[in-house]
Amino acid sequence: MNILVVDGYNVIGAWGELQRLKEKDMAQARDRLIGLMAEYQAYTGMRVIIVFDAYYVRGTASKLEAYKVEVIFTKEKETADECIEKLVKDLKNVQNQVYVVTNDYTEQRTIFSRGALRKSARELLIELGNIEREIEENIKTHQKMKPQTKIALSDEVLKKFEKWRRGDT
Repeated sequence: MNILVVDGYNVIGAWGELQRLKEKDMAQARDRLIGLMAEYQAYTGMRVIIVFDAYYVRGTASKLEAYKVEVIFTKEKETADECIEKLVKDLKNVQNQVYVVTNDYTEQRTIFSRGALRKSARELLIELGNIEREIEENIKTHQKMKPQTKIALSDEVLKKFEKWRRGDT
């Protein structure tokens, strides 16, 4: 199974849209990231975990699931990096490939040493854009497809049926 672990605040700081939201309301930026990652999860089927450290949210550690995305808020004295490193250690095995999304160079080196792969925030943003375009193309293709009837009918008969359907006689 492929698992994507996202350093939440690192990505928020790296993406223009989320950065602008963060300036107004951090909760909105977090919610938008969770929504985008839910779309990513639905399209790719990967397990997605977003880690936020307690810097912006004081209190005890918590874990919740929004859509099919796991969201982890670390303990007050624990950084997202520490939590991500523990997750990689626990999740990485022969059956699981773990990808970590962060722009933090030190964190990238650490997760490499633990067997995980990294994606930069920019790479993930590009991948999300590609997925969005693919979905739009699939929708357009699907909309262009004319539904096939089981019985081939002439246009004259189809028009007559349409009149009957509308109540015109």
